[in-house]
Amino acid sequence: RPTNSRGLSNDFFCGRTINVNHYANKKSAAESMLDVALLMANASQLKAVIEQGSNFNFYVILIILISISLIFQIIVGILLIFTVKTNLNDVSKQAKLDTVNNITTGLVFVIVIVNIFITAFGVQRPPLPSTASQSR
Repeated sequence: RPTNSRGLSNDFFCGRTINVNHYANKKSAAESMLDVALLMANASQLKAVIEQGSNFNFYVILIILISISLIFQIIVGILLIFTVKTNLNDVSKQAKLDTVNNITTGLVFVIVIVNIFITAFGVQRPPLPSTASQSR
């Protein structure tokens, strides 16, 4: 029985060929959705830090880290759009797309590390006014 590069029988794919372009587009769309979710979380964190004001111990550090994360997320989003718009089946573009994919993967890794530090320094919501002080 013929096998593919991973040692799976070609019968595994039921005789169908995989459309690499379609697969990559689905993968990029999923990554984009995750990127949007993280973008919203970082925007919320930035708002919370700004509301706390400069008296917060890690104010400057968190502003810088969240800003770096947001900038890199925007760059990743642009790279993913470029990847989706480009035909992967065009052999002349595959080397360029491979480079873009490697850059995107590297930026996602940096975003994860930056967000670990954001979490470590802790973004805290400002306390809500107590109901006892409002009733007086």
